[in-house]
Amino acid sequence: MSDARTPAQIEADIAQRRKELAVTLDEIAVRVHPKTIVGDAKAKAAAAVDNTAGRAYVAVNRSVSNVRGRLVSEDGSPRMERIVPVALVTVAVVGLLAVSVRRRRC
Repeated sequence: MSDARTPAQIEADIAQRRKELAVTLDEIAVRVHPKTIVGDAKAKAAAAVDNTAGRAYVAVNRSVSNVRGRLVSEDGSPRMERIVPVALVTVAVVGLLAVSVRRRRC
């Protein structure tokens, strides 16, 4: 038994390799096309933004829960002894900012 191939077998192998090479070249062309590259970049950016927004949401939600826990008692009633000082500081800061803005404009 010999391993010699016939010319028809060799031609069939060459034709098959050409088809495989054409498919590979088409795939490469799609990957390096500017629209594909831009689309991939947009998808990566969107995923990064979604990930960052998700982490920010969790952090803000945790902060709001912490503040709420300090300003509201377990039965849901406001803790005035903690709310009044916070409100006064907030009003003072906003007032100072307003005065600062007015001075800059004049």
